[in-house]
Amino acid sequence: MNPDPTTTIEAEPYPFAFQPAACALLIIDMQRDFLEPGGFGEMLGNDVSQLRRTIGPNRRLLAAWRAAGLQVLHTREGHRPDLTDLPPAKRVRGRAKSCIGDPGPMGRILVRGEAGHDIIPELYPLPTEPVIDKPGKGAFFATDLHAILQNRGITQLIVTGVTTEVCVNTTVREANDRGYDCLVPADCVGSYFPEFQEMGLKMIKAQGGIFGWVCDSANVLAVLN
Repeated sequence: MNPDPTTTIEAEPYPFAFQPAACALLIIDMQRDFLEPGGFGEMLGNDVSQLRRTIGPNRRLLAAWRAAGLQVLHTREGHRPDLTDLPPAKRVRGRAKSCIGDPGPMGRILVRGEAGHDIIPELYPLPTEPVIDKPGKGAFFATDLHAILQNRGITQLIVTGVTTEVCVNTTVREANDRGYDCLVPADCVGSYFPEFQEMGLKMIKAQGGIFGWVCDSANVLAVLN
């Protein structure tokens, strides 16, 4: 199918002027260590069901997006095996018993190439879909994401993934500073903490959409389908 060149998606704080040819779906950090039972996230005492509820909505949106022939990108947070891109301020956060790079339930924690670092099977990238390996919270920091988007003529992003208040929010703010319009489907992003989920979404759409727009994925699917 070929959606109209410009289509309106109902969103807050006001409708989003969707331009399919210039819009990419950016799926943030849907990694096994964050979402799967027994992974690093659960090891820290988090309720992974708060994140797993996003899998179904993301699967439906991704399937419709692919069927429409639109562009998809994925990100993974993690570090080089030698940890040369890991600043001490990040490694020691929380003074936890296990730190990034240490042995974890699914291999070394947040290290590229380990099982836990990879994307969950339900949303696994196609060979044609770029995967951005990022060492920080934001998808633009120390990556080639901006260059890829510019080369592909992308000016809009539908941003999904985890977690709402950390990597999703940081990426949306970075994207806004670089001139991208961002729409965040609320049911496709998740936090381990319900109160952070609520406030993270409010921050994006506050003050007339200071960082972007928020909607339900059903509103995007209604346009794609």
